[in-house]
Amino acid sequence: MFPSIDFDGVAAALAAPTGWIELALLIACFAVARVVDRRVNVQRPTAVEAVRVGLAGIDRLVFPLTVLVLLLPVLAAFRHYHAAFFLSLALPLVVALALIRLLVFALHGVFGGAAWLKISERAVSFTIWGLVVLYYLGVLPQIAVELEAMQIPVGRGHVSVLEIGKGIVVVLVTIAVTLWLSGLVEQRLARAEAIDANLRVVLSKFLRALIVVIGVLFALQAVGIDLTLLSVFGGALGVGIGLGLQKLASNYIAGFTILLDRSIRMGDMITVDGRHGVVTSVTSRYVVVRSLDGIEAIVPNETLVTTTVLNHSYTSRNARIALPVQISYDSDIDTALRLLTEAAMAQPRVLKSPNPPAAFVVRFAEFGIDLELGMWVGDPENGQAELRSRINRAIFAAFRDHGIRIPIPLREGRLGDARDRATPPPPPA
Repeated sequence: MFPSIDFDGVAAALAAPTGWIELALLIACFAVARVVDRRVNVQRPTAVEAVRVGLAGIDRLVFPLTVLVLLLPVLAAFRHYHAAFFLSLALPLVVALALIRLLVFALHGVFGGAAWLKISERAVSFTIWGLVVLYYLGVLPQIAVELEAMQIPVGRGHVSVLEIGKGIVVVLVTIAVTLWLSGLVEQRLARAEAIDANLRVVLSKFLRALIVVIGVLFALQAVGIDLTLLSVFGGALGVGIGLGLQKLASNYIAGFTILLDRSIRMGDMITVDGRHGVVTSVTSRYVVVRSLDGIEAIVPNETLVTTTVLNHSYTSRNARIALPVQISYDSDIDTALRLLTEAAMAQPRVLKSPNPPAAFVVRFAEFGIDLELGMWVGDPENGQAELRSRINRAIFAAFRDHGIRIPIPLREGRLGDARDRATPPPPPA
């Protein structure tokens, strides 16, 4: 541990020329570190590039680490000739500054850009600096002694307030570090394009839970809590799952089942429970299905496992569109079929291979000949309304130019006097 401030030593150091030399060297170390920090800020990569190479937030540590790199050899060289006072005093301050930057970086990695994070940054900074100042003033050891003397009865024993505070700090720091590490693992897996998307999600969720559990167990062990007591908690948790958390547990189990068997993946076009859309998110509890009108439905994983799901892009993303058309009996069928095919071929969204557009004669109906234009598209998530409208307009223009008539059903209605109607027969006698 670093010693507390000796105020008599401060006055003595300022009275000697070596003390002012120390201050000059210390100011020089901070000035050089400031220049290096500004250079790094100017050449800082973009946010996307920083995340890609894993340097997001590391720039916070440039200034304190540079000061440490410069301060340590200067301190060692100065101590070779004379006892160092101000340089030794500045060393724990720089360590505290690096610790503050590291904790803030961990908070950003855990909670991202939360609105309350700026307040938390100030709270962490002021707390660490306040503890350092109290320690240097000699107040912190006295506070520790007083907290150690305050005993709280727990069962047959007693626990001091200082031990409780240390335990809370150890648990919070351990959880923050484990969440930060799990976030780094998730980022690495998200960029591993060689691994299937569903497998990446499963691995990230599993590793995150595993790291957090291991971190909590280490924290509890460090605090001094007997881990055998967790068996009671595990039994209570099992009873709770059996009684009130059945749906939640089944959704999580179904979620991991879906992710492992890859029956539903990101970007699939599915129809489930009367909802049709694109899968935009697959989590361990639910799947988000975004319909073509922009409405997003959150479907529980249990529904996807226990009901029939229509996956329109399970083996292929290509989707077939059928467009019915009716022509009159006095029209040329071959010309009509050719015009239908040409209208579909002119659209860029329609696939030309391996299944090109084709027109067929479906049946001879009451008022005309029913035709059908079949075509395939490779982007069903973009909808069909606009494509159908364009093809219908092209068909109408082509039919009009080539004399192909679309029949209009005619119905004949007759009106007569009431006397012309048949008189009902008289009732039997």
